Formats: sequence, C-alpha cells, structure tokens
Amino acid sequence: MGSYDLTGRTALVTGGAQGLGAGMAEALARAGAAVVIGDVQEDLGRQTADAIKQSGASAGFVRLDVTDDDNWAQAVAAVASEHGGLDVVVNNAGIEITGLVADLNPADVRKMLDVNVLGTALGVKHALRAMRPGGVAGRGGSVINIASVAATIAFPGIAGYSATKSAVDRLTRVAAMEAGKLGYGVRVNCVYPGLVPTQMGNQLANDVVEVGLFPSVEEAIGAVIAQTPAGRLGEVTDMADAVVFLASDAARFITGAGLPVDGGMGM
Repeated sequence: MGSYDLTGRTALVTGGAQGLGAGMAEALARAGAAVVIGDVQEDLGRQTADAIKQSGASAGFVRLDVTDDDNWAQAVAAVASEHGGLDVVVNNAGIEITGLVADLNPADVRKMLDVNVLGTALGVKHALRAMRPGGVAGRGGSVINIASVAATIAFPGIAGYSATKSAVDRLTRVAAMEAGKLGYGVRVNCVYPGLVPTQMGNQLANDVVEVGLFPSVEEAIGAVIAQTPAGRLGEVTDMADAVVFLASDAARFITGAGLPVDGGMGM
C-alpha cells in the first residue's frame, strides 16, 4: 500500500459504532491500523469492533462519552496501554438537530455545542497530550476532525449544526498551529463530508420536510444533488478513504487543512 500503509499504528475513532464512524474504522483497519471504537453505544460498538476483527484486523471498543473530560483521559490511557501507543484520533462523534432559526430551541443548540464542539475540542486536547513528546504515546501522530459541508454552505434548517461544524474548522486550524509551534509532531486536519444517506443523513432529509422547507424527502435530496457538481450523494467509503489519506504518510506535509469531500457542493 506504500504511503497509505498504516501497519503498526493505532487509531481511535469516536462515534465509530455506526454510520460514517464505522466506515472510517473499517477503512483504517484495512489500511493496517489497530482500531479502537469509542462510543456511548456499547453493544453496537462492540459488534462493529467484532465485525472488524473477523476480517483479520485488530480492533477493540472503549466506552467514550466525548463530552466528558475524565472519560477521555481514561479512554486514551486504556487505548495506549492495550495497544502500545496512539497514532491517529478521528473525532467523528456528532449530532444534528434540525430547526428553523425563527424557532430556535436553546436546549437543542446546547446539545450540539456539547457534542460537536466541546466533544471535538476534548478529543484534540487528549490526542495532543498523548501524542506529544512525553505523552503516553509520545511519537507524534494525526488528528482528523469531522466537520461538514454544512460549515461551508447555507442550507436551510441546519443553522445550529452549521455553526458547530464551522467551529470545528476553526478549532482544527488553531490546534494545528499550536501543535506545530510547540513541536508536538502532530498534524491536525479536518474533513468536510457532503450528505451521505446514513441514519443521520436520512433523518435530516425527513426533518427538513417536517419543518416545511421541502414538500417531500425526494425533493430535499434532489436539492442537495442539484447543488453538487458530482451529481450524487456521498458514500461512506468516500469519507473513509479521505480519513485514511489524512492519517497516512501521504499527507505528511498537510496540517491545519480542511478537506472537502462533498462532490463540489461547498465550492
């Protein structure tokens, strides 16, 4: 596999029990990494890890509430101890709650801020502390934050979500600068996925219909495709392959970047 070979490296993927996170974990394992899924969905997370193991790869599960600082410290310590280090952290865990700005629900926005912004920030914090010289891993690495095309476009019904994913973009760039200035040897990048028909993506299509923005799910999806030069929705493998690239030596001189994987929707 050349520069995409992740053999000998350990990756932690948050929100890896299903959807994009599961696909990213599977792709990292195919590239040779030992993969640990961090999620609050324990049964599903263990099932996903077991499925990866059946392919002959090394995989495990750790319960991880990304909004809990202490839980992050425990999870990272456990991964480093069991696998002999930590080289890649994918901050994928996130939630989307649809709503019109005129009907903004403060509780919904706070929930998205907690998971999408604080959860990602804590993931970057503990990744840097583990990977920097003197950390429990201490050999540098790659942090990949999952933002969204929602950070780059004005799609109706997702103002709160768009705001949180825009914050992930800014967080990524500042963290990359700090890691470089302080000699941590850690690259920090983010990915902007386009709409993928996972459970979250399908729920969004239903929700924008419910709030009156589109007459049908088909028209909502059609509007996304119409804004996408590639002429289709994204696939899990599109996003997963981008994560493998950013984790690999092929991206060794890339840090502080946002990679659109959206078929051109956000250009």
